[in-house]
Amino acid sequence: MIKQLSKPVLAFAAIATLGMAATAAVAQSTDIVVPEAKRAITPYGMDARGVIARSGTGLCWRSGSWTPAAAAAVPEAGCACDKDLLPKEVCEPPKVAEVPKEGAKPAAEKVTVAADALFDFNKATLRPAGKAKLDEVVAKAKDIKLEVIIAVGHTDRIGSDSYNQKLSERRAEAVKSYVVGKGIEANRVYTEGKGEKQPKTKPGDCPGNKVTKKLIECLQPDRRVEIELIGTK
Repeated sequence: MIKQLSKPVLAFAAIATLGMAATAAVAQSTDIVVPEAKRAITPYGMDARGVIARSGTGLCWRSGSWTPAAAAAVPEAGCACDKDLLPKEVCEPPKVAEVPKEGAKPAAEKVTVAADALFDFNKATLRPAGKAKLDEVVAKAKDIKLEVIIAVGHTDRIGSDSYNQKLSERRAEAVKSYVVGKGIEANRVYTEGKGEKQPKTKPGDCPGNKVTKKLIECLQPDRRVEIELIGTK
């Protein structure tokens, strides 16, 4: 014999079904979608649609490349996921941004400059040749409607981890100070130091730990500053 469900039970089931549907609808409406042009630099996990992946409690899944500066470079995601960790002016700009003209396309360009071109070995003071390189970067920044510049300093493995971390940060800050002095707004320039954690050379390329001219020359690719320009043309 099949038991008939009482009216209160049926009513509760209907309400529960509506509740789940409403929850799903809310989840759909709060999806964080990253513009296609910025997906390659977005420091969060995404599905094929560019929707940020989130935990059951609504927290965004960060990728291994996540840093506050990387999140600030994609404010559509960073401000929705980690607003409290980003500078206030990124998520709450003082003035309304102009609507890009029809046909304008988002652009991201990464310029990698050898640290030896910017600084003397083991130094964070810009050389004249380094300033000339940065003048080229400033010219490119002024040729677009700039959103942000990200300067990331790197070092080789010579020296301690803590020393190299601070050296990479000082070099990135030196780049920021120079481009700001050339007219770039300070709140559009973000800096990071990666120290020796992301070398370009591979294990075994430059054997030995004794500081020699040969080793210094071999590790040159690791000493660099990566400068990323993001804006619209």
